[in-house]
Amino acid sequence: MSVIQRWLDRFCYKHPRFGIPNLMLVVVIGNVLVWLLDQFSQGFSLSSALCFAPYFILQGEVWRLVTFIFVPTTSNLFFLAISLYFYYWIGSILERQWGVTKFTVFYLLGLVLNIIAGFVLYAFFPVPAVTATMHYVNLSMFFSFATLYGEMQVLLFFVIPIKVKWLAWLDAALFAYEIIYNLVQIPRVGMYALIGAVIPIVAILNYLIFFWDDLMASLGRVKRQTAHRHSRQTVNFKQAAKHAQQTKGYIHKCAVCGKTDTDYPDEEFRYCSKCNGYYCYCSEHIHNHVHIE
Repeated sequence: MSVIQRWLDRFCYKHPRFGIPNLMLVVVIGNVLVWLLDQFSQGFSLSSALCFAPYFILQGEVWRLVTFIFVPTTSNLFFLAISLYFYYWIGSILERQWGVTKFTVFYLLGLVLNIIAGFVLYAFFPVPAVTATMHYVNLSMFFSFATLYGEMQVLLFFVIPIKVKWLAWLDAALFAYEIIYNLVQIPRVGMYALIGAVIPIVAILNYLIFFWDDLMASLGRVKRQTAHRHSRQTVNFKQAAKHAQQTKGYIHKCAVCGKTDTDYPDEEFRYCSKCNGYYCYCSEHIHNHVHIE
């Protein structure tokens, strides 16, 4: 376990009362209220007064350090409703899985990383255009959910059944495309493209901090499985099994009763590690036979 993860686990253990219960419900209600006020206000956008912008924060508008989590990521009512419902749903599940403290730390860490990235970029490019959004923090929350519940099936647009892991891979592809696109645009657009490439990477760091060990374990497991499939022993075993099936008509045969996998396709056959040689036994005799020396 990494040092950061150990510190986070220790912090959550020692501060069980730290956190905001139903945090995503608070965020969703805030987004809805801001969207409604934007729609019904005349000539004034509340979102522009609440969004994260270092230029205005340094002018004294410090409330923007927090209020930007309530700024809707889209003005389209349909997509806003779907995204808020979806993020509330997965956020509630993560809160139950991790506990209030750990989930709050996860969300606040994404917020803090956003703030740091925004100010670092503003230090190099001191213009009002430098800003930040919670879109990628919400995306990192979805990646966390997909890592824990990848096999869960959801209804895309309430109609199309799809597993969460495939949605995560699709989002990851779009995420990578956006970063690469902005990097390619740097010679032509310059600073604005660089901002578009850096902010997504930094905002997703909270996911990597929480799941780095899991990702490394998964990569190691895939590497071991790949090596096992292509090892000489596995290849030779597959060739021998194929040859046995072609010549004898079966692959496994119990050394005691003579059952074969051809005659009993539902039977489970195993090889005994204590016998001297490769002797196969059915489920009835694997623990009930005389070991061959």
